[in-house]
Amino acid sequence: MNNIWFKRKTYGWGWTPVTWQGWLLVVGYIILVLLLSLAVEGESKREALLFFILPFVLLTITLIRICYKTGKSPRWQWGGDSLKQK
Repeated sequence: MNNIWFKRKTYGWGWTPVTWQGWLLVVGYIILVLLLSLAVEGESKREALLFFILPFVLLTITLIRICYKTGKSPRWQWGGDSLKQK
């Protein structure tokens, strides 16, 4: 896959979407998390675990795996290449 959906963040660790596919993935992730939060109705901890926390963790792991596969390798950085001290 030559097309990079995510680039490294300029400050910190992680990714930023740079293509429509990356943005679509992030928006879809946010929508799914919001829908999951609406699915939890009761006060039960077991219900919260089954209907929100577990799916949220699985969605987040999936998002991170896709970012690794379709983005540049992440690393900690503070500024761009032009901001490095000589």
